[in-house]
Amino acid sequence: MYAVTPDEYQQVIEEFDSLIHDARTLMVRLEASGMDQSHEAAYYEVHAIYAKVVADQRAYTLSMLDEVA
Repeated sequence: MYAVTPDEYQQVIEEFDSLIHDARTLMVRLEASGMDQSHEAAYYEVHAIYAKVVADQRAYTLSMLDEVA
């Protein structure tokens, strides 16, 4: 079995944070320009990606905490 190092955990957490930030930034830009209304399907796709990454980050964090406990 492969043991994940603290640095590897940190790298994954930073990647999740980056994805969450980028998706949220795009959503805010779409909202500010009104494109959330004119391109509703695309906006909801970005929102779905955002929600998935947040859920995945939570699952990863809980798994990580179980492993180190």
